[in-house]
Amino acid sequence: MKSTNDTIKVWDPIVRIGHWTLLIAFFTAYFTEDDFLTQHVWAGYVVAVFVAFRLIWGLVGSKHARFSDFVRSPATTLRYIRDLKSNRTERFIGHNPAGGMMVVALLMCISATVISGLVLYAIEDDAGPLAGWVAGNSDSSAAPALISIARADDDKNANDDREEFWEEAHEIFATLALLLVVLHIAGVLFSSYVHKENLVKAMITGRKRRK
Repeated sequence: MKSTNDTIKVWDPIVRIGHWTLLIAFFTAYFTEDDFLTQHVWAGYVVAVFVAFRLIWGLVGSKHARFSDFVRSPATTLRYIRDLKSNRTERFIGHNPAGGMMVVALLMCISATVISGLVLYAIEDDAGPLAGWVAGNSDSSAAPALISIARADDDKNANDDREEFWEEAHEIFATLALLLVVLHIAGVLFSSYVHKENLVKAMITGRKRRK
């Protein structure tokens, strides 16, 4: 068993807890809707809060949590991926260039999923933080409810172009986010194999080997 002298602290508790919380909340939201709309919405709120906080933490957080530590140019990222395939790639203590690109892509895609979901929720149920801002709602001056108390199908216009557009957008972004998550997991496993280290464990303990 490696001693603490052989490892270095990389991921702070906020990054680690947020990472696993986002994973659980995203899959909860992805697999719950319709009859489980309340769970779906609350899971979406958790995702939204984490994404917003992660964007802030990427600017003011610990060293390896900051975007400046792992966001690199497309040329550097492509070079890293090319070298990774030939097993000649450099090892990074924090996120490698491909991992950094994936973090940015996931944050952008999940943000789009959250925003489209909030707009759709406002249109369909006149609820959520955007209910008072989305044109066409029954009473834009009323204080919006975070959770819809009742869903009356008769009150919804199935032919509403806005509703169809945002529903499709929400589904597309959610599916794309799921695809990115799968690619992220595959990348983590492959990188763990290439560099002979357990990156999943590192995101739990926060520690990686020094060399």
